[in-house]
Amino acid sequence: MFYETEKNDHGLPHDPFNAIIAPRPIGWIGTKGRDGSLNLAPYSFFNALSYRPKLVMFASTNPKDSLRNCEETGVFTASLVSRDLVEAMNVTSAPAPYGMDEFALSGLTPVTGRMVDAPYVGEARAVLECRVTQILRPLDLAGQETGSTIVFGQVVGIHIDDAALKDGLLDMGVARAIGRLGYMDYTDASAEVFTLQRPPAP
Repeated sequence: MFYETEKNDHGLPHDPFNAIIAPRPIGWIGTKGRDGSLNLAPYSFFNALSYRPKLVMFASTNPKDSLRNCEETGVFTASLVSRDLVEAMNVTSAPAPYGMDEFALSGLTPVTGRMVDAPYVGEARAVLECRVTQILRPLDLAGQETGSTIVFGQVVGIHIDDAALKDGLLDMGVARAIGRLGYMDYTDASAEVFTLQRPPAP
């Protein structure tokens, strides 16, 4: 099959775009408002951008509390969502009004970062503390703003649960990080894991 994305004439029950780019890691973004309120929200448009320096991004498709707080404070955290935390993560995805504490709503423990004044999930197997480097509103082919906003952050601190370390490596079989597959489907790192070495230069 083929369909033009502008026409969106795929004839399927749901647009398959999000299912093609999968699995997408979930950035569980923790922020603190200028008024001191805590916010926690999952973003499946999240990923790492570079290793040196360590940069990550998350994209908000609508103006949301996480974006507002990042604009006001310039910092955020990204907690890893493991399989045992997926139900709590789902609770934090509800469209709550500004100022409502999703940590309290989901029963999670807010911990203030060491390097940034933003909360992270105390139960998370791994956490990134980030400082905002850029906020970008991408354009479409017509040069118009799309309504999406991308927040870029440089990782300035990393927390790892000792129980998730094995032989000096973060054991994803323990962490069981979940990813979005599109639609309402998710997967986790308990699936088959295999090692693949890069070939030498020809």
